Amino acid sequence: MIEQRAVTPESDTRQPLLSVRDLKVAFPSEAGRVEAVRGVSFDLHRGKTLGIVGESGSGKSVTSMAVMGLLPDYASVTGEITLAGKNLLDLDDRQMSKVRGQHIGMIFQDPLSSLTPIFSIGAQIVEALQIHQDLSSAAAWKRAVELLDLVGIPNPDRRAKGFPHEFSGGMRQRAVIAMAIANDPDLIIADEPTTALDVTVQAQILDVLKTAQRETGAAVIMITHDLGVVAGSADDVMVMYAGRPVEHAGVDELFARPRMPYTIGLMGAIPRLDDRARDALTPVPGTPPLLVDLPDACPFAARCPVVEDACREAEPPLLAIDGGDTGDDGDEHSVACRRAAEIDDGAIGGEPIYPVPALRENRAAAVPREDRPKVLELSGVTKTFPLTKGGLLKRKVGTVFAVNGIDLDIREGETLGLVGESGCGKTTTLLEIMGLKPPEQGSIAVCGQDTAGLKRKQDISSVRRSMQMVFQDPMGALDPRMTVFDILAEPLRAVGERDKKVLATQVAELMELVGLDPEHRDRFPAAFSGGQRQRIGIARALATKPQLLVLDEPVSALDVSVQAGVINLLNELKAELGLSYLFVAHDLSVVCHISDRVAVMYLGRIVEIGATDAVFDNPRHPYTKALLSAIPLPDPVAERTRERVLLKGDLPSPTDDQPGCRFVTRCPLHLTLSEPQQEQCRGVTPQLTRRGDRDHRDACHFADTTTSVDNQAERLS
Repeated sequence: MIEQRAVTPESDTRQPLLSVRDLKVAFPSEAGRVEAVRGVSFDLHRGKTLGIVGESGSGKSVTSMAVMGLLPDYASVTGEITLAGKNLLDLDDRQMSKVRGQHIGMIFQDPLSSLTPIFSIGAQIVEALQIHQDLSSAAAWKRAVELLDLVGIPNPDRRAKGFPHEFSGGMRQRAVIAMAIANDPDLIIADEPTTALDVTVQAQILDVLKTAQRETGAAVIMITHDLGVVAGSADDVMVMYAGRPVEHAGVDELFARPRMPYTIGLMGAIPRLDDRARDALTPVPGTPPLLVDLPDACPFAARCPVVEDACREAEPPLLAIDGGDTGDDGDEHSVACRRAAEIDDGAIGGEPIYPVPALRENRAAAVPREDRPKVLELSGVTKTFPLTKGGLLKRKVGTVFAVNGIDLDIREGETLGLVGESGCGKTTTLLEIMGLKPPEQGSIAVCGQDTAGLKRKQDISSVRRSMQMVFQDPMGALDPRMTVFDILAEPLRAVGERDKKVLATQVAELMELVGLDPEHRDRFPAAFSGGQRQRIGIARALATKPQLLVLDEPVSALDVSVQAGVINLLNELKAELGLSYLFVAHDLSVVCHISDRVAVMYLGRIVEIGATDAVFDNPRHPYTKALLSAIPLPDPVAERTRERVLLKGDLPSPTDDQPGCRFVTRCPLHLTLSEPQQEQCRGVTPQLTRRGDRDHRDACHFADTTTSVDNQAERLS
């Protein structure tokens, strides 16, 4: 049996750049003293990247804010944070302001709130330079332009004069990175730097971060909930739970041999692009504990499937495991679990710690697709918006083609995933469907009824009952002043149910259906966790017994462990109730796991559509290939060896409806074609075309010329 022994980080003879010892952070609250960070220790060397992962509230961001010295005055901070031999906790705010920016750069999660809207991007970088360096305005501006060019912003001399609102989300994050590395810092802290970005932009930002680290030689702390991002960018990984590290190891060691049940649970909860089995995910049950008056016991005990009585007697220390490989910095594999030595390949004694739940059989899927009725059909749907100019007297100067002639259909018991970058028209398509009005061009039919024929209020109400929506933000979608009973009873009352006993019965049935306790019906939304609030939103959508659910990013705001439970629930409901889903998301791993068919949108048009396995295993359109190659995999070996297609160039204007392929300005295939072929791409609009598989169509003139690209599934495996 593998033995555990005390961790001795002092045994590393190399001098770390950043050394954190027994860091503790507490905040006062009405409920008592909140122990947000409870004894964090780690070393970080120059040029290395430490990934910090964990659920919301685990203490990741508070740890980084303590290193930056950005915690409020009422926070109690103890321990030691040593940067290049200097204890940062001994410095006052004035001294720390000299360290921030010059020695430590910070990249925040939301780039828009990190930038001042009234100053140009260049002016803000110049300010960061001149605060810490004796530079003239001309020299500082020249350096700002060089930095923007380094992080990949096109036309940097012109874009430096632009304001934050004139930049896309990805470009704003690039500008923030440029500002963070302006003074060649020793340490860069990236707090969820890619969370709000499209998958293609995320890949570009991670590439820019690697470039910045290579140029500056800085150490990086990468804080994220995405284990795929950690697998591709970190050298060492620290998993945090309830304010303290529960596992710490080199990235290859941690992903190959996780020893903490919490870490194993996080990995099992991730939908993987390279997994075609589509078994049920294994969510971590329960919720993290409140960090007030924690008992002296393992904080994960209430959620751990292999808990023992001894786990509740004292909190286990972080111990090194003999036989575990070390990280690049020599860090040993350390775990805070009494049973870590028994765990091997996610199991104890051959029994998996998290057994894979059984999936209910989808009876509708047994019927051939062409024999099932259509619950939604779009044909040639177009939606435009006028582009106006002027103040009091506005005049039309152009037209924005948000949705530009799309065709798709969803059959009974089927999930269609609609994917694409921000601005491609996904949300506008949803609004056109949910509006139940005749589109500008084309037609929309819901459960066989054309929306153009819905004249009476009763007809609209009948169709509305058969189609409901689940929103991205569960808290924003629920009225905080209403109890769960009233939230679920409201749609029932809207369709004519008034009997209180019947309402009580149906509300209880809805709560049980989505895995909620009916005894909690009198609670308000604020009393529930994020995952529970999303379940309430799903229950509310099911109240009218719809045939189609429109899901707009339903899991993007949830932790990975909670996300797994919601995805399993959606699959269970589809099988049990015969539901159909229109599932919109930017996370293609989730789309791959839950969808039967996929439609890829680009600037208002569908460029590829077909069965999920057909599209993901054999992508034909260059844009689809770029999307798939950008998805991070929670596998360090696969991440380091896979091919990536990084899109370059600017998006064309959505006001341009001239003939030609809209993707031509960014298409890597276009650069390899002959001049006559390139002219065809620029002058002739490609139509969705079948090439062999009757259910797989793409809109690329030269998709057949890409056969030299290996099968996508083989490249990911």
